[in-house]
Amino acid sequence: MASPHLLTLHNLPADEIRAILREAMAFRSASASGSLPQRLSGRTVGTLFFENSTRTRTSFSIAALRLGAEVIDLPVAGSSHAKGETLTDTARTVEALGVDALVVRASQSGAVEMIARRVGCAVLNAGDGRHEHPTQGLLDALTLADATGRSETLDLSGLHVAIVGDVVSSRVARSNVFGLTALGAAVTLVGPPALAPPTLGALAPRVRVEHDFDAVLPHADAVMMLRVQFERHGDATRMASPAFASLREFRAACGLSAERARRMKPGAVVMHPGPVNRGLELDGEVADSERSLILKQVANGVPVRMATLVRCLEGAAVR
Repeated sequence: MASPHLLTLHNLPADEIRAILREAMAFRSASASGSLPQRLSGRTVGTLFFENSTRTRTSFSIAALRLGAEVIDLPVAGSSHAKGETLTDTARTVEALGVDALVVRASQSGAVEMIARRVGCAVLNAGDGRHEHPTQGLLDALTLADATGRSETLDLSGLHVAIVGDVVSSRVARSNVFGLTALGAAVTLVGPPALAPPTLGALAPRVRVEHDFDAVLPHADAVMMLRVQFERHGDATRMASPAFASLREFRAACGLSAERARRMKPGAVVMHPGPVNRGLELDGEVADSERSLILKQVANGVPVRMATLVRCLEGAAVR
């Protein structure tokens, strides 16, 4: 039997990604028609978020509830972890309460896999440090397929996706690289060398690294802007990087302004995993424009997380 966990999209076969996305589309259609099956009735899902989250945590909770599961949201700030308990001991304690699946977010890369090795229930990675955020990669692939008329085939061959900004700190970027290239897309990682080091080009086939946003922009079918990871740089007023003296310089190099957006290809779309730092990586005018898929990404998070929960709890997950 396949592993009950979803920890990464790395080396996940395209057929498996498509199977998850097709199940998500089926749940999306069932939700719209009011005929959603209670596939998780009698199950309990625990959310264990050691980092702040709005979209992901709420999305997983809604997904579980809509499928009939009970949800336990553990407020980590008031938990034993805040008193010095280890991540794995906290996870094992919650498992002992009778949960069937744990949805975990942690600030340390690899922490969710470490927890998965120590518990007997299913574990889903809701983001671990700079490592991965697999359900975000899945929902982004579905959103892009919808926007480009490829929902039936889920084949993204021929599409060029630019992922722009603080790439080196971004777990979203890594999961999107793995997911999008598995489905056939080409990906360009864009940022100054300190934030988009050339070594990232080795992550997957059809990935390259560029440092000139303006040169890449007119050729991209989708531009995915990344949130500046202030918490991973340690200073909200100066990037901890030799590339910038200030956030003003970051915006000049990597920000998708309204003027830049006018130079995008006809029909090209804008994506962002949120939350958006308006006026920094993305202008409000662009975030709210017809090109923007941001709210569609949020909406697709619920059916995608329904699909991953069901597949993990029914023994069909892969890693």
